[in-house]
Amino acid sequence: MYLAKDFVETAEGLIFAVVSNGLEQGKVLCFLRYLRIDGCWRKAGTDFANDFLRQSYPHYLHYSPAIDAEVHAVPAAAVVRHYQPRRQLEALLRQQPTDAVLADLQHLCRLFADSGLQLDQFGVTGSLLVGMQNHDSDIDLVCYGRDQFHRARFSVQALIAQDRIQALNDSDWLEAYRRRACDFALDDYIWHEQRKYNKGMINQRKFDLSLLCAVDVAGGRYRKLGFARIEAEVADDRFSFDYPACFPLKHAEIGSVVCFTATYNGQAQKGEWIEAAGWIEIDEQGCQRLVVGSTREAIGEYIRVLR
Repeated sequence: MYLAKDFVETAEGLIFAVVSNGLEQGKVLCFLRYLRIDGCWRKAGTDFANDFLRQSYPHYLHYSPAIDAEVHAVPAAAVVRHYQPRRQLEALLRQQPTDAVLADLQHLCRLFADSGLQLDQFGVTGSLLVGMQNHDSDIDLVCYGRDQFHRARFSVQALIAQDRIQALNDSDWLEAYRRRACDFALDDYIWHEQRKYNKGMINQRKFDLSLLCAVDVAGGRYRKLGFARIEAEVADDRFSFDYPACFPLKHAEIGSVVCFTATYNGQAQKGEWIEAAGWIEIDEQGCQRLVVGSTREAIGEYIRVLR
């Protein structure tokens, strides 16, 4: 089965990051991340990836009726290699470290194992999954169980307190803020992030933890109604770190905020009031939700705690 955070490769030398569990019309919903040009791999930014596929491989563009949007998609029959985070982490932990990134990954995983975490519930995604890491690469870990994920967050908090790993410093936060293209001020971004404990530094290398559960709490078939900005109280935060994240609301019309961008995962807790901007969508039963992250950069879309 294809899961979000997996990667898939095609015969043309294109590597896509999977963005949705399962298949839609026999296709893997994904986003182009790497391509091979003249025998060398190149990382693709969002605008380049979209333009490149339109011009060279339009058959990898797909209209998704489930989310009422155009996305990248690869037919399952066109996949020549399926990169799976859990298998890759298992393999990397058995290897002799060949670079600083792998050495830091192994060190971090030893700290987590010493904290009682079950490493077979974790995988590695991003550049390490496809062997594209360089000296400056981050470590992107994905956890496949909600309980283990929150235990990992508590472990990060404890390890920082013990100075066995470090919290992000001001320059680290600024770099993360610039990469995320967040839609509010830096100090507000840092306030939201510091209480999540899903990222840290090991040997001056940033790592991130993300949660992926097999059950899609935001599934269904939707059509867009329009852009909106709302304020509401968060009714439940159990799925706030999921992919996609889901924040049920106490609101007269909008049942939930669903977030497809990691920037705002874990952003709010039960009982807090939020301001959220995004696209209102309605399902076949007439239930409405507000989607944050309708595009990869999610410009103008956000979740912010009112404090």
